[in-house]
Amino acid sequence: MKLLEERIVKDGVLKDGGILKVDSFLNHQMDIGLLQEIGKEFRRLFPENITRILTIEASGIGIATIAAQYFDNIPVVFAKKSMSKNLDGDLLTSKVISYTKGLEFDIFVEKKFLSPDDNILIIDDFLANGQALNGLIDLVNGSGANLVGCGIVIEKGFQDGGQIIRDKGVHLESLAIVEDPKDGKICFREQ
Repeated sequence: MKLLEERIVKDGVLKDGGILKVDSFLNHQMDIGLLQEIGKEFRRLFPENITRILTIEASGIGIATIAAQYFDNIPVVFAKKSMSKNLDGDLLTSKVISYTKGLEFDIFVEKKFLSPDDNILIIDDFLANGQALNGLIDLVNGSGANLVGCGIVIEKGFQDGGQIIRDKGVHLESLAIVEDPKDGKICFREQ
């Protein structure tokens, strides 16, 4: 997605350890016009009958919500990263290790929000080592729902998460795949 790549080059900031900061337009402050174009692109890439979008708090929520309007305003379900008093009933759970935080935590979704009749599209902002995406896939599998695919805004092509997910046979579409930065320059994989 050329528009996204141009924005990453213009406003993305490379940090030590392979961290790409896009907080000025994607996951802290959000450019709604850009997110609308991202939503349209996900719809083009996933023309199937999607009944729910699944994401993880917090950065995926805004992206998934905007994208949902291009899928006939289907519900967006987000996995919570901590147990709370308002989570009740049967829960789907999975363990995730955060690349940026270096912590392991459980994620939760109430079973009533993912049913065997659902066709699920997972949407998230980043894919690095694949831990969050694997956790979300586990939740879908645990629910008995059909996983249609995974839509990622930015994949770090120099980390193994994308390959791990693709090797599982999952339909994975990343809108921008960033290669290993050379001399502080952001480069993209040809798609």
